[in-house]
Amino acid sequence: MSNDKRRQYSSQVVDGPTKAPARAMLRAVGFTDEDFKKPQVGIASTWSNLTPCNMHIDKLAVEAGVGADEAGGKSIIFNTITISDGIANGTIGMKYSLVSREVIADSIETVAGCEGFDGIVAIGGCDKNMPGCIIGMARLNRPSVFVYGGTIAPGKNHTDIISVFEAVGAHAKGDMSLIDVKQIEDTAIPGPGACGGMYTANTMASAIEAMGMSLPNSSAQNATSDHKIQDCRDAGAAVLNLLDRDIKPSDIMTREAFENAITVVIALGGSTNAVLHLLAMAHAVNVELSLEDFVRIGERVPVLADLRPSGHYMMSELVAIGGIQPLMKILLDAGLLHGDCLTVTGNTLAENLKDVAPYPSEQTIIRPLDNPIKKDSHLRILRGNLAPEGSVAKITGKEGLAFTGPARVFASEEETLERILDGTVKAGDVLVIRYEGPKGGPGMREMLSPTSAIMGKGLGQDVALITDGRFSGGSHGFVVGHISPEAQSGGPLAIVEDGDIITIDAETNTLEVNLSDAEIAERLAKWQAPAPRYNRGVLAKYAHTVSSASLGAVTDDL
Repeated sequence: MSNDKRRQYSSQVVDGPTKAPARAMLRAVGFTDEDFKKPQVGIASTWSNLTPCNMHIDKLAVEAGVGADEAGGKSIIFNTITISDGIANGTIGMKYSLVSREVIADSIETVAGCEGFDGIVAIGGCDKNMPGCIIGMARLNRPSVFVYGGTIAPGKNHTDIISVFEAVGAHAKGDMSLIDVKQIEDTAIPGPGACGGMYTANTMASAIEAMGMSLPNSSAQNATSDHKIQDCRDAGAAVLNLLDRDIKPSDIMTREAFENAITVVIALGGSTNAVLHLLAMAHAVNVELSLEDFVRIGERVPVLADLRPSGHYMMSELVAIGGIQPLMKILLDAGLLHGDCLTVTGNTLAENLKDVAPYPSEQTIIRPLDNPIKKDSHLRILRGNLAPEGSVAKITGKEGLAFTGPARVFASEEETLERILDGTVKAGDVLVIRYEGPKGGPGMREMLSPTSAIMGKGLGQDVALITDGRFSGGSHGFVVGHISPEAQSGGPLAIVEDGDIITIDAETNTLEVNLSDAEIAERLAKWQAPAPRYNRGVLAKYAHTVSSASLGAVTDDL
């Protein structure tokens, strides 16, 4: 295809004297006369040295630019933000984490829309980067490829960031000395890359690859590897192929593609955040997706991957045996994936997987279909008088399938953590953390510090935790999040009192408090919503515009 036809949006800088100011501006950043005739490819980089997940992405963005240039385009690199969940967890700063997904999406849409890029490569490395990049590209609906920054190497003695969080709980229990905690802290994060288990970053990278918005194997590469450099160059070139064929995100991100993503997330034992993010991504591209789709697909898809946090292995070890491509081939051959979905290669998913080799026969990371870790999904959508609009649990079966106990109610994550560490929380308790939802937090903080403290204190099978907040992909144990409606909006979670008996049942998919409808109604009639915690700034704007978690916590459903 000629460059004239490839330039759908950047043609305003090519012809005529009225475009001279635009050309003059671009000459200053390195454009030549020939460059003005080429399609412009925006390279959205989430580089920052505030987190190991993103500290190498500046170099990867350069490589993506090289690939686009060599394929006949003209690349322009620009930055968007990242935050670090690992640093912010357990602090007020975590309120900004989910907000960053919206800022990333808005900034990519803003820059690419303003500058008239014909195609886009977006490179993300941390949890909110991935859905933020996809949402931004979906809104623009121009030929686009996502690149995952890659996974981190294991720390000393097979440790990672979750090892550090759980060491804090072990020290509080008296099972670990401060010296041992310090040694884990010093060696758990050895360099660049996203957190090493099947936590949210690796979950979302895998989901995006399964959806067809990144190149094969992009989700399963080490951050500092030749494979990742080549992946970036190939992504830059792939955008030019998509331009030639006029393939846009809306052609790839179909309902069937989202079903493929859900299937792969379940098979990998992925993060509960995938529910929130996939709902938001579907909203961005006008695909109808709901919590019921996770229920329906979860009834027939097993958990096959023995990966952290509930399993044994790290993403780098899955990379070593072939990544997720052989797993997708297994699922496709079993009729669990839609093979006719288009991908950013320009081919269908089935065509991409046609020649994929199987896993080595001796590997123990991915189970066969006839011997799964769990025969159906670990992501449970629970409803009941505590969650009329739904909630999300991550239950692998190792925690048991049901839990009943008295409520111990907290209004914040910080208070909960203190009471876990000082021994107030006892075996049998159901911890209730409320006013941490999208509006109430605001920002729907992850409860990684409390859940890690529970595990570190050896209470993982003896204490449950429910919240209108959410969980890190590193959280495990008997935990239920995303409770909707949230407490701030008058959801039933707002009227639970200490001692109320709560039952979580992952077989009947219910979350109930042992109160009559009349008693719940009576308490709600007396309840008053707390005043907003913020009246200015980004958190106030977020609380004012954000939707329910059951709808993906989106901010443009106006």
